[in-house]
Amino acid sequence: MKKKYSTLKIRKAVINDIEQIQNLIATFAKNNEMLPRSLNDLIEGIREFVVIENEKKEIIACGALHITWLDIAEVRSLATRQDYQHHGLGKKIISYLIKEAKKIGIKKIFALTYKPGFFEKCGFKIINKDALPKKVWTECIKCPKFPNCDEIAVELVLKK
Repeated sequence: MKKKYSTLKIRKAVINDIEQIQNLIATFAKNNEMLPRSLNDLIEGIREFVVIENEKKEIIACGALHITWLDIAEVRSLATRQDYQHHGLGKKIISYLIKEAKKIGIKKIFALTYKPGFFEKCGFKIINKDALPKKVWTECIKCPKFPNCDEIAVELVLKK
């Protein structure tokens, strides 16, 4: 990474990060690259989030690991601020989330994405959405695109 990235810190998110996380996600949601997250969703799911902050304590990247069933979890809201993209921060968050998943016994991680190529570079494989457990779809009712989901499903089977 370039020198400007040497002071970046990855950590679990805290309540005071919510506004910055929501603004970061909203940037991509406006361009139809990601689903928006309501304030309520972020408050309820704050323990799922990981952030990367710069030396000014600005959140420049985020991602969440949402457990959907006994052995499967979803990567959600993975975003990196435009001026920090293409420097491995998304991969850094994915790595962190994989370690977290392994610690708690998750066997598979999936994502619904508009950027399958990024996930493939992280070891995920494109799968048919129908291969995902029905439990995964319970939150889709909240989605503005329901029932016409145009995201691509990707999955990573975790090794022990």
